[in-house]
Amino acid sequence: MERALKTGAKQFTWISFLLAILKALLSWAVFAGILWLIKRGFDWVTVWIEDRFRELTQKKQIRGLNLLLWERLFLFVLLLIKVATGIFLLFQFSLLVSFTFGLFPATQGISLSLFEYFRGTFGAIGQAILDYLPRGGFVAVLAIITFYGIRLMKLFFLAIERGDIDFAKITPETATPTYQLLRILIVLFVLVVAFPYLPGGESDAFKGISIFIGVLLSLGSGSAMGNITSGVIITYMRPFRLGDRIRVGDTTGDVITKGLLVTRIRTIKNVEIVVPNANILSSQIINYSALARENGLILHTTVTIGYDVPWRQVHEIMKQAALATPGILADPAPFVLQTALNDWHVSYELNAYTHEANRMATVYSGLHENLQESFNAAGVEIMSPSYYALRDGNTTTIPEPQRPPDYRTPAFRVENPES
Repeated sequence: MERALKTGAKQFTWISFLLAILKALLSWAVFAGILWLIKRGFDWVTVWIEDRFRELTQKKQIRGLNLLLWERLFLFVLLLIKVATGIFLLFQFSLLVSFTFGLFPATQGISLSLFEYFRGTFGAIGQAILDYLPRGGFVAVLAIITFYGIRLMKLFFLAIERGDIDFAKITPETATPTYQLLRILIVLFVLVVAFPYLPGGESDAFKGISIFIGVLLSLGSGSAMGNITSGVIITYMRPFRLGDRIRVGDTTGDVITKGLLVTRIRTIKNVEIVVPNANILSSQIINYSALARENGLILHTTVTIGYDVPWRQVHEIMKQAALATPGILADPAPFVLQTALNDWHVSYELNAYTHEANRMATVYSGLHENLQESFNAAGVEIMSPSYYALRDGNTTTIPEPQRPPDYRTPAFRVENPES
């Protein structure tokens, strides 16, 4: 008893207290040194990884989306290093705090409590990680197989798009949409398979969140799913291709993008119009470019000429005007149809072939210009006979440079039926 009291008295001497303080300061100084070394080491590792990343991207000439993926991988590696470093420092800090409290007799109980707490916490975390390793390994293997499987599938469809592989069921135009659709389906299937193996996947809270997300998607994605379904149908119907001149409803223009949700059309006035795929599928689609590439698109316009002009002359004038128009084909040859025999005039419809469906407005404008020139050169007025039947004394509507040299404005005629 006396010996124990003496020992306790020694423990509470000032010398022991000062030694404990020195040990604590030394321990914290060592910890500060470790922090400094880790900071310098982390900076060095960051610079080294960044240099290797830059060399790799420049050597392989990685650009665009692939460069963005490599940047995300670089940031992910740095994040893993930070997390590992943080866990190590947290463990060291907990040991240091417990060791510091253990140096002083008055706080040794706190030291033991902290040590047991930290040991239990880190032990539980470590045990949870060890218990999850088999399931986590399955998820990792599944992710790797899915990643490389999608990469191989992309190469296969890319070869179909380039024409290197001839696949009867898939055309080059549908290769990319088919790949994108299959990729989405594969990712969704893998997520469903991996869901029970995710951390907390079997908990009631996780299941409740998944049900809540499913309800939100089912309530809010009705129109989106309708557009996606329409986009898939349009993809395999192939009513038009990129660059085609089409008409959907009141919209006429060139197709610039085709997506699962919408199709973008640029009009001749350089206005971009976004049309939902569901609207396209439910409307009549007029494709001006589909046959124009091979057989030619027929452009047609109508003029009305009086009965006093021979129809053969009108046909010849209109055909010559068509052949003089840039973009109009000589073979097949233009042709004229007499579409109506009206009270005062005949309706003549000119039909001409062109391969340039995207220049319809320009070709039509040139065709109308040449029709005016040709009829004026032939001395035939393009106007309603109901006007010039009673126009004595009025000048002809043919431009002055194209009138005959001896042309004179007719005089007014006044007749007396009784004379």
